[in-house]
Amino acid sequence: MNAYRSKSLSFPWPPLIYSLAVIAALYLNKDYPVRLPYPGAVIAWGIGALLTIAAVTLNVWAVKTLFESRTTVLTQRCTAHLVTKGPFRFTRNPTYLGYTLLTAGLGLMIGNLWFVAMAAVAAALTTPLVIRCEEMHLLSRFGCEFEFYCKRTRRWI
Repeated sequence: MNAYRSKSLSFPWPPLIYSLAVIAALYLNKDYPVRLPYPGAVIAWGIGALLTIAAVTLNVWAVKTLFESRTTVLTQRCTAHLVTKGPFRFTRNPTYLGYTLLTAGLGLMIGNLWFVAMAAVAAALTTPLVIRCEEMHLLSRFGCEFEFYCKRTRRWI
């Protein structure tokens, strides 16, 4: 194993990135509110509720799968096993997808469309700051097995 890549991250960036996205959305909505007309707001609330339920379900499923696989959930720890079952069969990053869906879903439910925009920004920042580092860690730990997994499973969706 490459000692340089014994752990993927030294700081838990994902919670910070998505927390800052929520704070930015709240501040932007305060100064530049974007409102939907009534019929659109009702539909947006329904879509937001579905996205929120899907996000929570996805995150719980991903964490449960990681625990069952006896590997770490924390990004700043060295992973013990390459997990390719559960939600990891469909996306290599189900927790980050869940964070993104949750941010967008909550925004639609409360009628703050800045949440949707900031969810996209957070996802765009998560890829270079977090996911690429994690992928380098997994590549150094699992080599060809991880490369094969990457070829058959998408990074996001």
